[in-house]
Amino acid sequence: MPAPKFDNFKKYFNRRKPSIQEIVREPTAGGIVFRRNKDDEVEILLIQDAKDRWTIPKGHIEEGETAQQTAKREIGEEAGLTNTEVHGWLGKIHFRYRRVDKLVLMTTQIYLVKALGDTNAIQKEEWMNGIKWFKFADALDAIEYEDIGKLMLLAMKKIRQENL
Repeated sequence: MPAPKFDNFKKYFNRRKPSIQEIVREPTAGGIVFRRNKDDEVEILLIQDAKDRWTIPKGHIEEGETAQQTAKREIGEEAGLTNTEVHGWLGKIHFRYRRVDKLVLMTTQIYLVKALGDTNAIQKEEWMNGIKWFKFADALDAIEYEDIGKLMLLAMKKIRQENL
């Protein structure tokens, strides 16, 4: 009986990722953006990323910018909302991911931001799959990241306590 040929299977076992060569820290900031609808209910703005996950507007802090300035800028860039008011810091979230041979450690400062003026004029950036105002409970269901969900609950508590 001839020996089995395993050459065809080798390709499945030699798929090694390049080892991590560098650890990169990336500070980011974003906002839990809210408005009151015509029935005075709180609605939360979520964006849908390229992988179809619902999240909040956020992005990298640029040189010379504070985290709060970044949050406002990113909300303007990602949602088209430039008339906003920051109502304080909610907390920060940490996550990490791999980018080829780098381990990226991301820390995101999250602010509570009220959208003012014409809040229906939201527009998504090209890389997004969607952007939408959600009733609070629906936003909580849609959000893909547990850490952001916890900060949304904190945001709602603040909105109620401060009657925002």
